[in-house]
Amino acid sequence: MVFRKPPDGGWGWVIVVVSFFTQFLCYGSPLAVGVLYLEWLDAFGEGKGKTAWVGSLANGIGLLASPVCSICVSSFGARPVAIFSGFMVAGGLMMSSFAPNIYFLYISYGIVVGLGCGLLYTATVTITCHYFDKRRGLALGLISTGSSVGLFIYAALQRELIDLYGLDGCLLIVGALSLNILACGSLMRPLESPDSPPPEKTCVDKVPDQYFVYHEKEKTVEENISILEKGYVDEKCANNMPDYKQDSILNKNVLSSINVNEKDTYKKKVVEQTNFCKQLAKRKWQLYLNYWEETVVLFKNKVFSALFVAILLFDIGGFPPSLLMEDVARSANINEDDYHMPLISIIGIMTAVGKLTLGILADFKWVNTLYLYVTTLLMTGVALFAIPFAKSYLTLAVLSGILGFLTGNWSIFPYVTTKTVGIEKLTHAYGILMFFAGLGNSLGPPIVGWFYDWTQEYDTAFYFSGFCVLLGGFLLLLAALPCWNACTNQSSKLPPNTYSYKVASSA
Repeated sequence: MVFRKPPDGGWGWVIVVVSFFTQFLCYGSPLAVGVLYLEWLDAFGEGKGKTAWVGSLANGIGLLASPVCSICVSSFGARPVAIFSGFMVAGGLMMSSFAPNIYFLYISYGIVVGLGCGLLYTATVTITCHYFDKRRGLALGLISTGSSVGLFIYAALQRELIDLYGLDGCLLIVGALSLNILACGSLMRPLESPDSPPPEKTCVDKVPDQYFVYHEKEKTVEENISILEKGYVDEKCANNMPDYKQDSILNKNVLSSINVNEKDTYKKKVVEQTNFCKQLAKRKWQLYLNYWEETVVLFKNKVFSALFVAILLFDIGGFPPSLLMEDVARSANINEDDYHMPLISIIGIMTAVGKLTLGILADFKWVNTLYLYVTTLLMTGVALFAIPFAKSYLTLAVLSGILGFLTGNWSIFPYVTTKTVGIEKLTHAYGILMFFAGLGNSLGPPIVGWFYDWTQEYDTAFYFSGFCVLLGGFLLLLAALPCWNACTNQSSKLPPNTYSYKVASSA
C-alpha cells in the first residue's frame, strides 16, 4: 500500500478526535479497575496478589500481543481492526458481569478486554503517525489523553454505578458504552495515495486461471464440442459427404480427442498447481524469515535495546499505583470522609495533563525527547520511593498527581520510537516494545500484591517498584549518552529524512 505525505491536518484532526474517544471508551474501565478491584476482593474473598491478576491482564495482555496486533493492523488496516476490537471490548465487559469466580474474570475481563484494548491502541497510534509528521508529538499527546480522561471519568462513574446498580449492572452499562467504538472505528479512513495501485489480490485471486483444473476441464470440453460442431457443418458443405458417414467419423474423433486431451491436461495442471502451492509456501516462509531478520537488526540498535529494558522495568514498577492506590489508602487506615476525590481520578486527570504537556514539548526542536523520557523515568522512581512515607490523604493525593503526570510519558514513547527506527519500521518496532510493556504491566500488580500478602504492608513493594524504574532509567541514559555525541558530530552530514537516533545508535 502506498501512502502519500502526511498532511499534518485536514482529515488527520478527525483521526485525532476519533482516536481520542476510542482510547477513552476502551481504556476507561481497565485503567480504573482499582475501583472494581476492591469489589472483587470482597465478592470472591481471594488474596490481593491473585485478584490483582485481573487488572494486570486487562492492561498487559494487549501489550503482550502487540506483535500480533501490529501484524493485524498492517494486514487489514486500522479501520477493520478497530471495529472488530470494539466488539471484543464490549463483549468482554458484558460477560464479566456474569462471572461466577475470579478465574472467569481472567478470561472475560483480563484476556478478551485486554486483547481488544491492545488492538485498538495499536490501530490508533499507527494511523495517527501516518497522518502527522511535524505535529506528531501534539497529535499523539492528544489521542493518548483519551485513556487518561477515561480513567478520571470512569473511576467516579464506576463507583456511582456500583452504588446504584451493583457490580454486575455496572459492567453491563460500561460494556454497552464501549459499543460506541464501532462508530469511531468507521471514521478511520486510511491515508492512501490517489494514484496508488489497486488493492493486492488475495492468495486465491492470485491463482492464474489455468490452475483451476476442473473449471478449465469443463470449459475445454464445451469449446471442443462447439468447434467440432462448426467443423461438422463446414466439412459437410465442402465435401458433400453423406450425413450418416460424417456423423460416424466425427463421433469417433470427438471421443478419442477429448479422452486423450482430458488426461494430459489434468495431469499437467495438477503438477502446475502443486508447484504453485510450493512457491506460495516458500514465499510465506521467506516473509517470516525476513521478519525475524528485521527484529535482529532492530536489537542491534543500542537505543532500541535500552528502550525495551526501560519500558519493561518501568511498567513493572510504575503501573501498580494506578491499580492499587485506593487499597494503599485503605491499608493506611485513611478515613473515607477525608476523600475529596478518588486517588485514581487524580492519577487519571494528571496523566492527561502530563501526556498533553509532554507531547507539546516533544515538538520543540530544542527539546531532546529521549532525555525528556529518561527524566520522567528517574522522577517516577523517586516518587515511588516516597509512597511508604505518605500517611495522609493529602500526601497520597500529591504523590498520585505527580505519578500521574510522569506516567504521561506514554505520549512521547511512540515519538521516541519513531525517531529511533524510522516511520517505516514503526509498526514492527513498536509492537516489540509494547510486548515488553505488557509483560511489565502483567507482572507488576501481582508482584506488589504478593509482597503485601507476604509482609502485610506495601512499603517493601513500593521500594522494589522504585528500584526497578530507576534502574531502567539509568540503563537507558547510559546507552544513549555516547550515541548522542556521535549524532551531534555527524548531524550536518545526514540526509534530510535520516533520523538522528538511528544513526547514533548504530555508530
